[in-house]
Amino acid sequence: MQLLADGFRTMTAVMKTLEQDGAFPRTLVAGSGTPTFERRNPANREDLVTVAPRCGEDDVVAACQGARESFRSWSHRPAPARGVVVGRFAQLLSNRKEALARFAARETGKPLREARGSVQKAIDTAELFQGEGRRLYGRTLHSELGDKELSTHRRPLGVVAVITAGNFPVSVPCRNIIPALLCGNTVVWKPSEDAPGTAALLAELWQAAGLPAGVLQVVYGGGAAGTGQHLIEQVEAGRVDKVAFTGSTEVGRTIGEICGRNLQVPSLELGGKNPLVILADADLELAVDGALWAAFGTAGQRCTSAGNIIVDKRVMPAVRDQLARRARTLRIGDPFDETVAYGPFINERFLQSWIAQRAIGVEDGAELLLDGRRVIAGDEPPNFAGDAKNGLYATPRIFDRVKPHMQVFQQECFGPTVNLVEVDGLDEAIAAANGTPYALSSAVYTRDAKAMLRFKEESRAGVTSINNSTTGAETHMPFGGNGWSGNGSREGGVWALDAYSRWQAVNVDLSGKLQRAQMDVEPGGSIDPPDWSTLT
Repeated sequence: MQLLADGFRTMTAVMKTLEQDGAFPRTLVAGSGTPTFERRNPANREDLVTVAPRCGEDDVVAACQGARESFRSWSHRPAPARGVVVGRFAQLLSNRKEALARFAARETGKPLREARGSVQKAIDTAELFQGEGRRLYGRTLHSELGDKELSTHRRPLGVVAVITAGNFPVSVPCRNIIPALLCGNTVVWKPSEDAPGTAALLAELWQAAGLPAGVLQVVYGGGAAGTGQHLIEQVEAGRVDKVAFTGSTEVGRTIGEICGRNLQVPSLELGGKNPLVILADADLELAVDGALWAAFGTAGQRCTSAGNIIVDKRVMPAVRDQLARRARTLRIGDPFDETVAYGPFINERFLQSWIAQRAIGVEDGAELLLDGRRVIAGDEPPNFAGDAKNGLYATPRIFDRVKPHMQVFQQECFGPTVNLVEVDGLDEAIAAANGTPYALSSAVYTRDAKAMLRFKEESRAGVTSINNSTTGAETHMPFGGNGWSGNGSREGGVWALDAYSRWQAVNVDLSGKLQRAQMDVEPGGSIDPPDWSTLT
């Protein structure tokens, strides 16, 4: 592992595109004797995509120190000038959108059309925050004393540690890194070990955009008991001032405890068991469209994927029939096949967790309406379009007659799996929707305006959709969860600025004398109290 001369802790990437399809070739690593790890294409594990350095504690400490040394100069650069760098990054992303999307699809198994959307969201984020560089609003206030000015100012926090997952390898890191940099912070980023090559390419684009040396440091490796743990330990050592983490609730709790002991407030974007409600008056075709996309898009590997489809008993037979029939015919396979509904699991760990969920649901007493299984060579399902021998594929699973007390209702599971839950009316639907410890995303399908109003008011979720899927938050809206889904922090839109800056209140006294608030204020006359002695 080398700290390159340009100050970026990143691997040496081969940036030439393949003429035939615009994809990046395999990403290589510089540095002799450095431990490495491989990232293989989950759609074809014979395809070695990236060889990345496994950064140790010394690497992480060096990255944090480099970010600290770069903080003063970067934070003193005017915010509009920082916004210019963000704008250049947006232009470079746009210019390399197809190539970057193809590489991300190959490295993570995300369908190409979704990978393009992920890159586009990063572009949108950069364009949004480029403009915020010319705002970063504070306020001026009138003082109660003469010859005195009051104002508020956003100030950067310092060194921000960003730890991201592999299911959205472009948009989610940019959602954290862009506002952090725009606010004047420096960043140490630990990307997912499922997407190290994509991270390296993003770092190259930041360099090309003119981000000064040392402002962004990238450290590669695993999470718990690895590079991620080393990075979180820097909070205790005083080398990190803020943590932004996207991942599991279990790890998020640990990070929250460490940050809390050091009086820091982390940004935690955690898991979800997201409800999608279908009421009796819903447009059923639209609702099933939304349920299929929410449950099985990205092979169910989104924090906003629908876990519980909560259906009014009056329309449950129709929903059950349509959902099962359409799920059986979903085309699964090669992420580069633009007709597939979803591709492979991101990694073997997610696949094994999904396999284990079947036994949990059966033990709970849930019925298997659709018994999803791993796709194996020689026993491929109809309409399969992938490499069953070398890919990590599975067919959709639907549990029926699920009750809120069941583990399968309560527990998050990444993968193409969803539960059908029958309820009687709006009250039961809302109770079921709020019936897990998670509260990230929710959705309701109904034509009733009063039902819409009640649901959006009573849903505990941080993101709620009406007649739309549980997924697909727009760039300029706040994003984040409550309960086990997060600690109330928000990414996205101008709300993200609060996560990466602190408020400073400033008063400037030009009177030339000591003025004491609340003590030296002119009373402005007196008012005689009313005479209540005549009241009976």
